Amino acid sequence: MSSSRARMIRAFRNTTPLTIAIHCALVPAVLLTPALVVAAPQQAAYHISAGNLDQALNQFATQSGINFSVDASLTRGKQSGGLQGNYSLNEGLDTLLAGSGLQAKSLGNNSFTLAPLATESSAAETLTVVGDWLADAREDDVFEHAGARDVVRRADFAKTGATTAREALNRIPGVNAPENNGTGSHDMAMNFGIRGLNPRLASRSTVLMDGIPVPFAPYGQPQLSLAPVSLGNMEAVDVVRGGGAVRYGPQSVGGVVNFVTRAIPEEFGIEAGMTGLMSPSSSQNHPKGSGNLMVGGTADNGFGAALLYSGKRGSDWREHSSTKIDDVMLKTRYAPNEVHSFNSLLQYYEGRAQMPGGLSRASYNADRFQSTRPYDEFWGRRQLASLGYQFQPDQQHKFNIQSFYTYTLRSGYLDQGKNLTLSPREYWVRGIEPRYSQSFNWGASAHEVGVGYRYVSESTHELRYTSLASSGQLPSSSSPYDRDTQSGTQAHAWYVDDRIDIGNWTVTPGIRYEHIQSYQNNYIKNTKQEISYNAPLPALNVVYHLNDAWNLYANTEGSFGTVQYSQIGKAVNSGNIEPEKARTWELGTRFDNGGVQAEVGLFLINFDNQYDSNQVTDSVTARGKTRHSGLESQLRYDLSQLSPALDNFSAYASYAYVNAVIRESGETRGKQVPFSPRHKGILGLDYTPGSWTFNLNSEYQSGQFADNLNTVEESADGSTGRIPGFMLWGARAGYNFGPQMANLNLAVGVKNLFDHQYFTRAYDDNNKGIYAGQPRTFYMQGELKFK
Repeated sequence: MSSSRARMIRAFRNTTPLTIAIHCALVPAVLLTPALVVAAPQQAAYHISAGNLDQALNQFATQSGINFSVDASLTRGKQSGGLQGNYSLNEGLDTLLAGSGLQAKSLGNNSFTLAPLATESSAAETLTVVGDWLADAREDDVFEHAGARDVVRRADFAKTGATTAREALNRIPGVNAPENNGTGSHDMAMNFGIRGLNPRLASRSTVLMDGIPVPFAPYGQPQLSLAPVSLGNMEAVDVVRGGGAVRYGPQSVGGVVNFVTRAIPEEFGIEAGMTGLMSPSSSQNHPKGSGNLMVGGTADNGFGAALLYSGKRGSDWREHSSTKIDDVMLKTRYAPNEVHSFNSLLQYYEGRAQMPGGLSRASYNADRFQSTRPYDEFWGRRQLASLGYQFQPDQQHKFNIQSFYTYTLRSGYLDQGKNLTLSPREYWVRGIEPRYSQSFNWGASAHEVGVGYRYVSESTHELRYTSLASSGQLPSSSSPYDRDTQSGTQAHAWYVDDRIDIGNWTVTPGIRYEHIQSYQNNYIKNTKQEISYNAPLPALNVVYHLNDAWNLYANTEGSFGTVQYSQIGKAVNSGNIEPEKARTWELGTRFDNGGVQAEVGLFLINFDNQYDSNQVTDSVTARGKTRHSGLESQLRYDLSQLSPALDNFSAYASYAYVNAVIRESGETRGKQVPFSPRHKGILGLDYTPGSWTFNLNSEYQSGQFADNLNTVEESADGSTGRIPGFMLWGARAGYNFGPQMANLNLAVGVKNLFDHQYFTRAYDDNNKGIYAGQPRTFYMQGELKFK
C-alpha cells in the first residue's frame, strides 16, 4: 500500500490464520471456512449506458462478477462513455475508464481497485483531499473511519419494513431507539440514545441532515420533538459513534448522526414508492400508509435538480394516534466544470399527530391499546434553505462553504392535570460554515490539514396558554398564559486537524474550540439572564492497517452539552447548571475482505455532570458523574463461501453490551442509568435467488429501569418500575419484475411475527405511564422506477 494515502483501501485477500482468530471471537467457527475462489468470466456481453462513472462501474461489477474497492474521491464527478457489446474483462475496464485519468489494478481473488494513471508529476499529486469526513457515507469512507461508525442504507430500510428513522437507527450496535413515548409519542419525534444515554428526544447527539443541524435550536434546545427527517426522502442514516467530535461537535458524546437525503440522479428519472401497514389485533382506526416520490436528473451542462416528496397518513396501533405528515424538498446542483460546484436545498415540512399518552397499570391491563388522554395533540412545520459552494482546483486543495437558515414552529395541546395547555414555540436559526482542506507530502508522510469555522445564531419565542381541565375547553391564543420567554444564542466554533499517513499508520490530531453566549428574557418574571462559556475539545484518532482488509483504530475526544433554554435560571443541589462535559475513549478493529465484514470495539465514556430535566415538576435533577463502558460487535457473512448450495445466502448479526453506571456519591451511586439496556442485538438472514428476495430478521434487548433509583416495583401510574426485555422477529418476501415493467418491486412482510407483548415507559414526562409496543403488523411495499 502506498504511504501517500492509506485510504486507497482494501484489496481482497485470502483469509489468514490471524484473521481467523479475530473472527472466532465474533462468530461460530463453522462460518470461518476459507472463501472459495470463483473466477470472473473472461468474455461477456455488456449493456451499460453512458453516464456517471460510479454507476457504470457498479453495473460492470454486477454483470462481470468482480469486486471493486474504490476511493470515492477518485471517481466523484467523472463520466463514462458506457459499454455495449462483447468484451473481455480487461477490455471492458479499459473502455469504461477511457478519458477518466484512472486505471484498474488487480488485487487478486477477482478483486480490483482504481489508481490514477502514472504521470511525470510529483508523488504529491497522487494525493486526494477528502475535506468532509462524512463524505458520501460510502463503504470505503466507513472502513477508513478512525472510530465506530455504521451506515444503514435505503435497501436496509426496505428489507425490515422500516418507515421511520427510529426503526433504522435501532439496527445499529450501541443505539437504543425505543417506541416513541411521552411528549414525543408520534412519528415527527425521534427518541434514541447512544451507549446508555437517555433516549428522550435524542438531546445528547449531534443530529444533521446533509451536514445541516436538524434540531430546531441546535445549541439552546437540541431536542427532536419535531425532527423533519422523513425516511422516504433519505438515502442513508450515517451514525458516527466516535472519532468525529472535532469536525462535528459540540454535543457528540452521543455520537454524530447524519441523515443523507436522496442524491440528484445523473439521468432523468421518476421513482415512486408506497408502504402500507396494518395491525389487525390492535385498536388501529385507519391503516397507516407512507409514500415517496422523486423526479429529477442532470443535464449535459452540469445542472441537476430533484424534487422529493415523502408523506404519511393513518394511525398506529393505539387509539388517538392519527398522523399526517408532508415533507417536500427541492435539491439542485450545478457543476459547470471540475473546479466549481454549487448546491442548494429547500425544504418544507409540516405534520400533525395525536398523542395517545401513557397508561396506568390498571388501564394497560384493561386495554393496552386504549388512550386515556383525549386532548393531547402535536403539530409543527419547518422551512429550511441551504446554499453551498465548493472550489477544488486540483486533487490537493478544496474549499467549501455552506450556509443555512431554518424557521420552525412547534405547538400542541397537552393535559397537565389541573390545566390544559397550548404551547406555541417559534425558532429561527442562521448558520454558516466555511472549511478549507489541503493535502501535501512531507518526507515519508502524507498530510491532509483541515481548518474550519462555524457560526450559528439562534432566537426563540415560547408561550404557554392555559385553561382549566375541568372546563373541557381547549385553550387558545386569547387564553391566560403562564409562560412567555425569549431566548437566543450566538455560537462560534473553530477547528483544525491534520490527517497524517505514514507507512501503515493514519494519525489525526485535532482540536475544536467552542465559544457560546446565550440569554433568556422571562416576561412573566421580568428577568433577564445571560450565560457565556468556552470549551476547548482536543481529540486524537489513530488507524493502523494490518493489511488491506483489516485495520485497528483508537481515539479519544472531548464533548460537552450546552445549557438548554429550559434549564437557564434553574438550580440543582450542586449549584447553578453548567455545561455537561464528557470524554470518550475507543479501541476497535474492523475487517472486510468482501465475503466477511466484521467489527468489534470497546468504548468508555466518563461524564462529569449529567442532568435530567423533569417536565412534570419543571425542574432539573443533577445525576452527576456517570461512566458508560461496553463492547459493540457486528458481523456480515456471505454464506456462499461455505458451499455452492448456500449461494445467494448471507447472514448478519450484531451485539452490544452497555454498562452505564451512576458514579456520583449518594443513594443512586452504582445504579444503572435509566433507559439503558445492558444487552442489545440483532440477527438476520437474507436469501436473494434471482429476482426474489427473502428476509428474516430479529432484534433483542434486555431489561432496563425508568428512574435513577432503579425501582423494580411498578408504580400505579405505570411511570416507575422495571421495563422487561424482549425479542421480536420479522419476515419479508419481495419480487423485482425488472426493467421491462418499470423495475416494479413488490413485497409483503410482517413485524413482530409472534405477536409478543412488550412495553416501555415515560417517567419524567407530562405523558408519563406505560406505552404498549407494536403488535403483529403486516405491511406491503411497492416501488417503481422510470428512466
